[in-house]
Amino acid sequence: MAIKRVYFFGGGKAEGHGGMKDILGGKGAGLAEMTNLRVPVPPGFTIGTEVCNLFYKNRGKIPADVNREIAAHLARLERGAGKKFGDAKNPLLVSVRSGARFSMPGMMDTILNLGLNDRTVQGLGKKTRNDRFAYDSYRRFLMMFSDVVLGIDKEHFEDLFEQKKFERGVADDLDMGAEDLKDVCGKFKSLVKARTRKEFPQDHKVQFELARDAVFKSWNNERARYYRRANNIPDDIGTAVNVQAMVFGNMGNDCATGVGFTRNPSTGGKEFYGEYLINAQGEDVVAGIRTPHQIKDLKKQMPGVFDQLVKITARLEKHFKEVQDFEFTVESGKLYMLQTRAGKRTAAAAVKIAVDMVKEKLISKEE
Repeated sequence: MAIKRVYFFGGGKAEGHGGMKDILGGKGAGLAEMTNLRVPVPPGFTIGTEVCNLFYKNRGKIPADVNREIAAHLARLERGAGKKFGDAKNPLLVSVRSGARFSMPGMMDTILNLGLNDRTVQGLGKKTRNDRFAYDSYRRFLMMFSDVVLGIDKEHFEDLFEQKKFERGVADDLDMGAEDLKDVCGKFKSLVKARTRKEFPQDHKVQFELARDAVFKSWNNERARYYRRANNIPDDIGTAVNVQAMVFGNMGNDCATGVGFTRNPSTGGKEFYGEYLINAQGEDVVAGIRTPHQIKDLKKQMPGVFDQLVKITARLEKHFKEVQDFEFTVESGKLYMLQTRAGKRTAAAAVKIAVDMVKEKLISKEE
């Protein structure tokens, strides 16, 4: 019987669960557990940590049998999402994220919107009747992929984007129209060609393989090795790769993205704590590009979504018996959870949270 190394999640069922951090990594285990709890999670699959070790043993290549298993899960994801990877009319786009058992600052950043190219961006614009959204997603992908996979610092792309905003006389990213963003995409691709002497990869399969391998390579970059040494984390546990169907917080004003905690991580107070942005993608919240809203303001802008988010995150806190640090996206008024994990907090907050949870009968005194 073949050894299983890739694990699907979606449609209310996952092949893994929250206790499989050694295999799925922290992020993958959280996605699997939320899926099993029937929390709204975009479908996807996790390439297990063992594949990372196989990658290095095989001199930087994925074994053929694992590649076949990945291809089968990608086909399953296409069926679940009702879209085709690389299709010009109805393209499936994915995110690619690293996810070791332990949180590892310094490893690969997230790549969003993978699968976009000069053909699929046109299809996405027609399908959604929103060219601005399509080219906004493309320019984000071009920058992220070039930075993380091709090694071209994102500051070069940010400079080009700011130059275009200056030419147009606008201060806010949201004031850039479809043609402006299309022009920016052209400039980004020209930068890639100038730096690498190659065209930006247009083949969606090549994009995927390069992004996946970049996750595994990031396990052994200098920052990651230093972090492991400083925190006594073994070198041989490897990282997982999480591949997930994209949901979009940047399609318009009925879309949003945000991060939060089920309790205040500084004080331990029992308050919904976090930030979000309307019409944005995840990195915008932490990048400081726009000033985010306090999460309590979401109750005014999207009351139904806010109520659902409060209920889901309270349920997750009760299930894990731990304060939760979560990420979410709203696409066309529909809420999706992208991550949940134990929230880091100050020592004072940790004491207060523990005492309060005993009083609330979420945990016992022994726990």
